[in-house]
Amino acid sequence: MEKQDKDRFIVSVKVGPKGQITIPSEARKMFDIKEGETLMVMGDKDRGIALLKADLFYSLMGEK
Repeated sequence: MEKQDKDRFIVSVKVGPKGQITIPSEARKMFDIKEGETLMVMGDKDRGIALLKADLFYSLMGEK
């Protein structure tokens, strides 16, 4: 993993045969992602893909 600074990084991951990726441990620590948590996958054809913790997504949307 190439670290940019304490709040940013760039990393490459490979997509496995089932379409799965592994979130690097540094990213899981930075964003406090625990085993079993639900993530939202958001995509825009022009801008790319983003991951967001589901509880944060729903709080931003004013739900839950």
